[in-house]
Amino acid sequence: MKFCLYIPVGNVTPGEFQSLDAVQEMTAALETAGIDGCCVTDHPAPASAWLHANGHDALDPFTALAFVAAHSRTLQLLTNIVVLPYRNPFITAKAATTLQVLSGGRFIMGIGSGYQKAEFEALGVDFHKRGKLTDEALETIREIWRGGRIVKRGMGFEAHGNEPRPAPEPAPKIWIGGSSDKALQRAVVQGDGWCPFFAISHHSKLNQDSGIQSVADLQQKIAWIAEQREAQQRPAAFDVNIAISSTDNFTNRSRAEAERFLDEVAQLQEAGVNWVTVKLLHPDRRAYLDNVQWFSEEVVRKL
Repeated sequence: MKFCLYIPVGNVTPGEFQSLDAVQEMTAALETAGIDGCCVTDHPAPASAWLHANGHDALDPFTALAFVAAHSRTLQLLTNIVVLPYRNPFITAKAATTLQVLSGGRFIMGIGSGYQKAEFEALGVDFHKRGKLTDEALETIREIWRGGRIVKRGMGFEAHGNEPRPAPEPAPKIWIGGSSDKALQRAVVQGDGWCPFFAISHHSKLNQDSGIQSVADLQQKIAWIAEQREAQQRPAAFDVNIAISSTDNFTNRSRAEAERFLDEVAQLQEAGVNWVTVKLLHPDRRAYLDNVQWFSEEVVRKL
């Protein structure tokens, strides 16, 4: 089992997380703790009402992870997630391959279709076409990464023999977010992995409806993906990364909490999960660093 921790560079608390010193210190703590990867999310223009209710801030994911990459050597760098319809696929492909090349091949691009209508409108993207735009972007980005000339007409672009570089080998992995039927189908056809999240009872109805409902639900979906990939002769290697909220874990940093979490991890591994993503509590930077160390000692080293 591998662990990915959110690195809270999106947190706007003055002087705590959004500085070069903060990135250096948090990145060093993650590597020292033996954490396998870290992740950031993507919200270029969130709705104010959402942000001040139950939302969260976010830096540009590619730029933020570039700073983490520069101060690390082993951490896998994950977007959880990039909303593909927000950007022209050529721009996304370029940002991803730049990060892949300069990090020494440590980038994993978790992607999704998005859900904030107000954010789509602010970015000038048709919310109702987000599914088609996601599928088109996945297809186009894969084609770009294979290298060579691109001749392709899309919903918002037309390439007449353009040749974006670099075409890295290996290309970044793409993990597909979401647990809808369409997201599962994308994971089968276009994914190197799947990165859903558990539904959280006190979050929005959208979260509750779109999240994984139980370990049994998760296991059933993993089995379906595996069956479909085998039937379509897709590569056997496939990652499953489930995001677990911190709100019900590690509030007191007790041994009992750690044991309960390890039991949950064992169930997830049995279901077919090989990555777990955790968002540790971080009222300030010192607390985040202490929690990373505690997580290393009480969880990672116990495995």
